[in-house]
Amino acid sequence: MANERGLTAERSGLAAEQEVVDGLYTRLDELRGEADDRLGAIRKEGPSGSPQNRSERDAFATLYEDRIAQLDAVEDRLCFGRLDLRDGDRFYVGRIGLSDAEHVPLLTDWRAPAARAFYSATAANPGPVVNRRHLTTQGRRVTAVEDDVLDVDALREMGADEALAGEGALLAALGARRTGRMGDIVATIQAEQDAVIRAPMTGALVVQGGPGSGKTAVALHRAAYLLYHHREQLESRGVLLIGPSRTFLRYIDHVLPSLGETGAVSTTLAGLVPGVDVTAVEPDGSAEIKGRTLMSDVIKAAVRERQRVPRADKEIRIDGRTVVIKRSDVKDAQGRARREGRPHNEARASFAKDMIGRLTKQLVEQLEVYSDEDRIELERDVRDDRNVRIAINLCWLPITPQQLLRDLFSKPHLLDHAARMLPEHERDLLLRPSAAPFTEADVPLLDEAAELLGEMPGGRGRRPDEPSDEEIQYAKDVLDTFGDGGMVTAEALAARMKGGTARLSVAERARSDRTWTYGHVVVDEAQELSPMAWRMLMRRCPTRSFTIVGDVAQTTSVAGTRWWPETMDPLFQTGWELRELTISYRIPAAVADAAQTYARAARLPVSELRAARELDDATASTRHRDPIATAAGIAHRHADAFAGGDGGLVAVIAPPRLHGALRKALGTPAIDVYTARESKGLEFDVAVVVEPAEIAERPGDLYVALTRPTRRLEVVHAEPLPQGLAL
Repeated sequence: MANERGLTAERSGLAAEQEVVDGLYTRLDELRGEADDRLGAIRKEGPSGSPQNRSERDAFATLYEDRIAQLDAVEDRLCFGRLDLRDGDRFYVGRIGLSDAEHVPLLTDWRAPAARAFYSATAANPGPVVNRRHLTTQGRRVTAVEDDVLDVDALREMGADEALAGEGALLAALGARRTGRMGDIVATIQAEQDAVIRAPMTGALVVQGGPGSGKTAVALHRAAYLLYHHREQLESRGVLLIGPSRTFLRYIDHVLPSLGETGAVSTTLAGLVPGVDVTAVEPDGSAEIKGRTLMSDVIKAAVRERQRVPRADKEIRIDGRTVVIKRSDVKDAQGRARREGRPHNEARASFAKDMIGRLTKQLVEQLEVYSDEDRIELERDVRDDRNVRIAINLCWLPITPQQLLRDLFSKPHLLDHAARMLPEHERDLLLRPSAAPFTEADVPLLDEAAELLGEMPGGRGRRPDEPSDEEIQYAKDVLDTFGDGGMVTAEALAARMKGGTARLSVAERARSDRTWTYGHVVVDEAQELSPMAWRMLMRRCPTRSFTIVGDVAQTTSVAGTRWWPETMDPLFQTGWELRELTISYRIPAAVADAAQTYARAARLPVSELRAARELDDATASTRHRDPIATAAGIAHRHADAFAGGDGGLVAVIAPPRLHGALRKALGTPAIDVYTARESKGLEFDVAVVVEPAEIAERPGDLYVALTRPTRRLEVVHAEPLPQGLAL
């Protein structure tokens, strides 16, 4: 009988909430239609009128386009929660704020202070909240409701008689099958995570948490929160989100837009250096060396080596006259150019101009020329002389970062000169053929070189669509006059006015500019970054405003972090703080226990971790002399079971040498095969880990592999399990 009453109440709750959600979507459609109509009217006016009128139209067109993009991005799961307060008030929480035509609030933005209680209220400390309702939707349909009663007595006094339904919003989200893209858990952020998301934007915030504790979700939600609450500071510079791999970025690519934000740049470290294609894996020995901060001195020395003084004075004949490139003149001209403080390639112009002037002076003195016209003609002769150009280039050679690194690591004499602070055996580890592809460890070195070299002669100047300073100032005047609602920058508006219908967002401009500096940087899997990689990121944010998330127990890079103070203190001094996430929402308790027991036996610096989920039969171990066929059979069994239900992801994690045989045995691309490192940051319903003892040659790699499943961990092995791993 009680179950029937509960079912009736739940159905009644669904119907009532569907009515509310229908109203919210109706309002969303109205706002989208209004913006479409206004944008259409502006476009119909065309480019006629005075410059001021055209500027006004461009400003408003930009405003409406941004508004439409925002409204489109929040179509999915527009509303996900409701708060019932002790004073009888009730309000709904969603991805953006909505009001009706009379400006009466209909939906509260999840980032607004009023919505904080949706995440922070607990039964022990409910504050003004007596009931928190979670709404689950598919498209525009409400499929489930669940009440989280925080004050039963107050709820009864209010006369409420609603049933608690479902297994809990958090556990429902965790129990959902993996789809290959990160689930948006904005409705299920818990108090521990919410405190991190809403922490002040001062200095660097380091978030340490074990597998499944929601570090990535917290990082993404914090980026959206900061963009919302610090828009004035961040809208012109943007937020940079660094992920460990392109696979990972595809995995999370929809989360920020679905939270109502499109103003962030998501990329890998390699993506920060345009034109660099990373296709090779660096051996551990050289990767560790390249990650050291002293490599900045090596790159600096390699650049300086391109500023050469000839061994002897050199005579050059110009139209029957002899001029001399003197060693003393070269030294003096180089010193003058360096003192300008410009990058190597850009300072070369000053050096060349100085040297051409000195050679011209020699001709002037020989010919006893006095008129300016004759002097200009002689200078042109010197500048156009092929031998002079060659000699000046040899003294100050322009070069790209890519060629600098290729030469440095393929020519022993150059490496010996630039890296003489390294012992010989370490320099030998860095040597490789000139045609060798670039690696992840090369990226910070290329960036360091690009910083010191600057643009090649004739390189990028101002883009055709890039507005001038005067045009930007005019755009600011337009915005001051007509207002913008905080949705468009002067730079974006100026680009729009300059380029007609085309305009560049902050994110688009930042992506195309290696020297762009951001208002805030979010780094995921931060424990993997080398000191040189951190140096690279610090250049992107001079204000030192960072959110850094990671787990030092999962460090797989030989140049990565194993203790946060060791890395953070040199970078931020006292301007950083450490917070920890201690609850694993993703990993079943049995999997977490097995992984942590192994990690402690391997002496990894594991954090405290409590699993929120108990699942039966969450772990299994199979020993067989043919682990490849056995693993393929187990993976197929789980995939077939998912195919008959509501879907799910199965992945095989194995040492690289087994990948070819495993893919052949699996016979389908539907079941992916990963190395432990490739699986970092990803999650699967079932993870089949093959030959863990081999993976455990890097203890952190195995810890990563063991903590990928959300439902079941299958371990397949022919060799004995590593010490501490008991299933």
